[in-house]
Amino acid sequence: MDTKELLKKVRKIEIKTRRLSDHIFGGEYHSTFKGRGMTFSEVRQYQFGDDVRNIDWNVTARTNEPHVKVFEEERELTMMLMADVSGSKLFGTQNQFKDEIVTEIAATLAFSATQNNDKIGLILFSDEIELFIPPKKGRSHVLRIIRELLEFKPKSKKTNISEAIKFLSNVMKKKAIVFMLSDFVADDYNQTLKIAAGKHDITGIRVFDKHEAEIPNIGMVQMQDEETGELILVNTASKKVRNNYSIFYQEKVEYYKDAFTKSGAGTIDCRVDESYVKKLLGYFKRR
Repeated sequence: MDTKELLKKVRKIEIKTRRLSDHIFGGEYHSTFKGRGMTFSEVRQYQFGDDVRNIDWNVTARTNEPHVKVFEEERELTMMLMADVSGSKLFGTQNQFKDEIVTEIAATLAFSATQNNDKIGLILFSDEIELFIPPKKGRSHVLRIIRELLEFKPKSKKTNISEAIKFLSNVMKKKAIVFMLSDFVADDYNQTLKIAAGKHDITGIRVFDKHEAEIPNIGMVQMQDEETGELILVNTASKKVRNNYSIFYQEKVEYYKDAFTKSGAGTIDCRVDESYVKKLLGYFKRR
């Protein structure tokens, strides 16, 4: 992708996702993810309906008029976006690849955080950490994140979710809001996730194509494993082959749901041919 084309694509994603975050997600994001506490702002005269527990007795005694302390939410949150850039992200049969949807979701969340003056960081992972962008504020920083999501070429095509979560725990010492975007066709990460979820507010966003769940009956087909590069002949006419694949895929989905639920983390399922806007909004409202 040349620079001109890349900037055009970044701008297109910014316009679409910024509109969503401005009109829909900004307020939802703010009310879903609270700041670290309340900080004293000012003292003003008591008004009907104010909480009597907030009366400032010193000022009240001095002025002979009841006054209350006003507190503001201390926001200063950090959002970490974690995106799986392994080989399977290139799958897609419904007009859009999974990686395009991942970029749009990540951009929408990032602009929502920016609206609330929060910091945003990015971790791109395969079976290793491919890229780490430390959390910062501002539009130009979000645009850099979008550029990396669009253009980054990973060194590896394999996936190791556990390694990515370990890295998160090492670099983020304070509590962060974490969104992990992947198809989660992996396992062996439940323990690492449990530890990290005890400290951070983690949500797994599973981005998938409905045609991944089963192999259609189209006879003998040569297939390539995007993560290993291995070419194999698959007899899709065999019911046993189709069933075995279905079971394998379903086991990975169940593992993901089980691991996230038991660790106290949230989950969102986004199918590429469905509206991720509705999925995100529904999730924010349920919280």
